[in-house]
Amino acid sequence: MEINAQDIDLLREFRKLTPYYSSVTERTRSTNFAQTSHTAVWTVCSLEARTRLNELGLPYGHKSTAISPPCVEFSRRDYLRGLIDADGSVGYTSRGLPFVSLTTASTAAGAYLCDYAKEVTGVQRAVTRNTRDGIYNILYTMEAGQRLAADLYYPGSLSLARKQVAADSLAVWGRPPGMRVAHTRRRWNETEDRILLKINSPTAAAERLGRTVQSCSLRLWRLRSGQAPTPSDQ
Repeated sequence: MEINAQDIDLLREFRKLTPYYSSVTERTRSTNFAQTSHTAVWTVCSLEARTRLNELGLPYGHKSTAISPPCVEFSRRDYLRGLIDADGSVGYTSRGLPFVSLTTASTAAGAYLCDYAKEVTGVQRAVTRNTRDGIYNILYTMEAGQRLAADLYYPGSLSLARKQVAADSLAVWGRPPGMRVAHTRRRWNETEDRILLKINSPTAAAERLGRTVQSCSLRLWRLRSGQAPTPSDQ
């Protein structure tokens, strides 16, 4: 595992926690991305260790599209924090809004983050590849980004120090006065449709269902005009 030399302390923690002999070294070289690249490398040569990792679900060879959550019981948020540390970002956007993001080629990894984040933040994200390079770019901003960062980067968690600092900084953000909260669409269900059709009054139905008169009026029109399917028992 090779990372920027500024994050070498994380590799040293890995070395302490691994029950196999391993080494942490540094090297400086020229790459396609920088004239001088100073990196830290953690190396585990034990065949038993590599075999065990493979059994836990880490594939051999190219992993970007094949990587997926472990096939045994594991710590969900610690696993996801590792993905964010490696292939994600935490911080503030150019507009000063908190965010957490993940860039991945793996459908399994992207879907797993979306499922977990839905439980933590209540925000649903679609797992869709971008058209340019077929990569998933999953983004959570504002309150959702705050909640996800606080959950993944909890105090004392093992992570890249700079991303822990960035995650901690999100806690102080507050929604500016006047910034509208994005509306999350509330889908109609058959029970509500039955009540709406039975009452047959957008105003009365709005009070009964806890919806707006406009929403009830539009839904009633859609049901009557065939734009929306009527409940199965109607």
